[in-house]
Amino acid sequence: MIAEPMPAEWPPISRPSARAWQQGLREAIRSVPELLAVLGLDAEAVDADAADLAFPILVPRAFAARMRPGDPRDPLLRQVLPLRREREATPGFVADPVGDLARLAGPGVLHKYPGRVLLIATGACAVHCRYCFRRHFPYAGELAARERWAPALATIAADPSIREVILSGGDPLSLGTPRLAELSEGLAAIPHVRRLRIHTRWPIVLPARVDRELLDWLGALRWPVTVVLHANHAREIDDEVAAALGALRAAGATVLNQAVLLAGINDTVEVQAALCERLGDLGVVPYYLHLLDPVEGAAHFAVDARRGRAIVGRLRERLPGYLVPRLAREVPGRQSKTVLA
Repeated sequence: MIAEPMPAEWPPISRPSARAWQQGLREAIRSVPELLAVLGLDAEAVDADAADLAFPILVPRAFAARMRPGDPRDPLLRQVLPLRREREATPGFVADPVGDLARLAGPGVLHKYPGRVLLIATGACAVHCRYCFRRHFPYAGELAARERWAPALATIAADPSIREVILSGGDPLSLGTPRLAELSEGLAAIPHVRRLRIHTRWPIVLPARVDRELLDWLGALRWPVTVVLHANHAREIDDEVAAALGALRAAGATVLNQAVLLAGINDTVEVQAALCERLGDLGVVPYYLHLLDPVEGAAHFAVDARRGRAIVGRLRERLPGYLVPRLAREVPGRQSKTVLA
């Protein structure tokens, strides 16, 4: 079969400049007072923590623009606004909730599950979600990108059981596309690697990252590529995000979404149904709905498993099966995610 030529142009995407995504990151909101001022909110009224934070605030203005001014309960705001409750110690909420550090197989290489490894490509993200399960991860000493990926590639090459490589972080799309291409060229020399997966929130919070350079790289890869997004609420997906997701699909990527069940943000049937239908309209498959990983500082986001099962059960009554995500949690030491519903 003769391969069809790649399209001369991907579906139209708003790109103010060739490096709009880098400019967007440079201009991101980096203080609590600035974010509250943009939204017309008072720190005391929302219980915000404006003190120096070990896990600092980072919010792209493109994401903040989707928040409702004057609304302290806005579901996008609540994902990124530091609260004083983060400083409270809660039993069972720890720095390494999914046991990452015990599964390191090499610098920045996590080998948790049979047949696949996860690369900690970078510690950088486009947004700092307050419930992030790696908010305490020691990125300085554990990055797969060190030494031009050589130690990570050597770890993968030495184990022929590894068939899939998962890029994570941080967020791997925080790296420039030439750096990602450097990695894919190295992986292409390893014959037992058959699939590539990319876990990213960039197309949701700063969709300008989905530029022509990135699309050309994705379209030229020799393996099937899966892009796993992270959106928690339908209001995160505006027209620019929708265009970026369409471009990823046109580049040949399978696009999935995983969400986290978060108290007061998306823990209702109505909110989850709206998210799943919005994703489905754009050709994105709702993949997992995760119970919160019990990371230190995020206990106020927790939703219990019983409520999660009830929500997914109701979704099955309302939506076609392919639009219902699997409710799952990660249990340290297990060989796969634990599916609860």
